[in-house]
Amino acid sequence: MLKKILGLTGLAVSAALMIASPASAELKDILEAGKIKIATPENFPPFGSLGSEGEYEGYDIDVAKMIAEDLGVELELVPVTSKQRIPFLETDKADLVIATLGANPERAKSIWFSHAYAPFFSGAFAKPDVAVSTIADFSGKKIAVTSGTLEDLAITADAPEDAEIIRFGDNAATIAAYVSGQADVIVTGNMVALGISNDNPDFNLENKFIIANSPSFIGVKTGNIDLLQWVNVFVLHKKLNGKLGELSEKWLKTPLPPLPAL
Repeated sequence: MLKKILGLTGLAVSAALMIASPASAELKDILEAGKIKIATPENFPPFGSLGSEGEYEGYDIDVAKMIAEDLGVELELVPVTSKQRIPFLETDKADLVIATLGANPERAKSIWFSHAYAPFFSGAFAKPDVAVSTIADFSGKKIAVTSGTLEDLAITADAPEDAEIIRFGDNAATIAAYVSGQADVIVTGNMVALGISNDNPDFNLENKFIIANSPSFIGVKTGNIDLLQWVNVFVLHKKLNGKLGELSEKWLKTPLPPLPAL
């Protein structure tokens, strides 16, 4: 009887371990299952958000759709907030994360990153008739920037002495000041600039130059080397055939800049 009980206990433990073990999202598993789960932004337009027809849309959504199409599998979108991106990947709630994910050494302790697939940067933005291509061209101009930001620190260190840097307490105040004509140039993130362009299409706002580059990468669970290699080939292919450039023009209203490869 004791042997029988021990045998049943062993089977129960084995079954529990099998249930508790996370599924490995290797490339072959995704192909066999016929479905890929991709974490995308829950509410971060124009990369990912609910559209007017109740379906998610944006740059990252289109990239996820292209990945599923090239794999020949069904796509399951997994909307996430910023804090959920890496945990969802680590706990197999998603096979990939395509959600404006920046790469840094701390994050690289937890997950792997693909080649960069989307631009995300801070820059100097102005109307077409404002001649600016470097910080040196700020000479004699009024520059709007949000106080204490990385953009503020960057231009403060290098701006000409006769540049008038006008600082504001938050992005909303900086935007309002620029839109009302209090500055010639606004120094901010490309998504803030895109919002200004969408609200004021007659401005024809241009990115004059990039101040700090922080492109987006696709997150892959550590150890899934076949999937990582496939994603890197995918990113390269979409750069070369112009598909990522088309998405950049469509959603970000700017040409795709050179992106780093890991």
